[in-house]
Amino acid sequence: MQTHFTPDQLKDPGTARANEILRACVHCGFCTATCPTYQVLGDELDSPRGRIYLIKDMLENDRDPDPNTVLHLDRCLSCLACMTTCPSGVHYMHLVDHARAYIEQRYKRPWHDRALRWVLARIIPYPRRFRLALLGARIGKPVRRLIPDARLRAMLEMAPNRLPPVSRNDTPQTFPAKGKGKKRVALMTGCAQRALNTDINDATIRLLTRLGCEVVVASGAGCCGALTHHMGKAAEAHASAARNIRAWGAEMDGAGLDAIVINTSGCGTTVKDYGHMFRGTDLADQAAAVAGRAMDVTELLKTLDLPRGAAKPLKVAYHAACSLQHGQQVRSAPKDLLRQAGFEVVEPSDPHLCCGSAGTYNLMQPEISGQLKTRKVATLEATRPDLIAAGNIGCMMQIGGGTDLPVVHTVELLDWATGGPMPQALARDDALGRQPVALG
Repeated sequence: MQTHFTPDQLKDPGTARANEILRACVHCGFCTATCPTYQVLGDELDSPRGRIYLIKDMLENDRDPDPNTVLHLDRCLSCLACMTTCPSGVHYMHLVDHARAYIEQRYKRPWHDRALRWVLARIIPYPRRFRLALLGARIGKPVRRLIPDARLRAMLEMAPNRLPPVSRNDTPQTFPAKGKGKKRVALMTGCAQRALNTDINDATIRLLTRLGCEVVVASGAGCCGALTHHMGKAAEAHASAARNIRAWGAEMDGAGLDAIVINTSGCGTTVKDYGHMFRGTDLADQAAAVAGRAMDVTELLKTLDLPRGAAKPLKVAYHAACSLQHGQQVRSAPKDLLRQAGFEVVEPSDPHLCCGSAGTYNLMQPEISGQLKTRKVATLEATRPDLIAAGNIGCMMQIGGGTDLPVVHTVELLDWATGGPMPQALARDDALGRQPVALG
């Protein structure tokens, strides 16, 4: 794609990077075939190619964003299926993230949109605040149908019927390896996951220590910054990321780290991009080092000696989170590990399509998100599984809101198969329509 940025415009690192990405696009349109919003809406401007044209026009002309441009960019899930499909290597993620930061700086949204985004950015990245908000939402949940704003209704509907107790494993500490130590790793405990499902981190710690890893929960680490980053709130996102970089950097400089383990794939995609986020800053080298050690938990488990288990009488439908299969290009590891542990693994049709969660997308674009959820649940249920496994808390909440099937994290199943407790989603009375399965 031909561009016409001025030399002065290209002095800005974000614009220079956008120029590189735009020039890589050859207008082929392959991206439209795998774009969820294009499939649902059928509008060229709701495809990656259409959004690229809008971004190019906005940036090249150095103009303030107009409502139409903002509408179509807001509708983007950032699922990154287009990047997997693109034969030209267009790095759409960096382009749309830069465009969102540009919009945040130069476009004044309606007051109710600003208020919604402010609330989400001030609550979800903070586990205590988020937990209190979820308790409040449970109170309002019975009257949600009376609320006219679909986004507020979506927030109430997201609130789970029960919240798990706070896990003390999420506080800064070190868990020693069992048996011969193989690796020393830091576990990112995250933010929303600490309020919604504490079992995931608990299972991760049990599994990794059982397999010979010393697991560190580093002091000062917290939210990865993804939520505010995708809202275009660059300063807030970078502040969150910088705290992680310093916390993990201190561990790397001290006793050392073989890996930074992440069990929420949306966070993993962002942490692996810290090197790009902090390029040209004082934290550039340390950020690149952190990004280089970041691994999805299944990537790390592939390097450890996970015991091979006997066949188990459970069919697991595996949902590939977009941030894992497209953002991090991790596709086979979760399925291979589940099969190695003895589970029968099946995949739905169109596994590349997003479930509609996409961070806070299901809260800010509930109608489109709902259509994508319905599609995803239908394809998962069509495999006639006993349960559904995924590697991202957002996907788990989204899919769980549309099916009666148990939805569990991949690592919970692997922990169970190697001596840990049965996941609570399966242990509930009659969750599988039969007596709980003993894996022995």
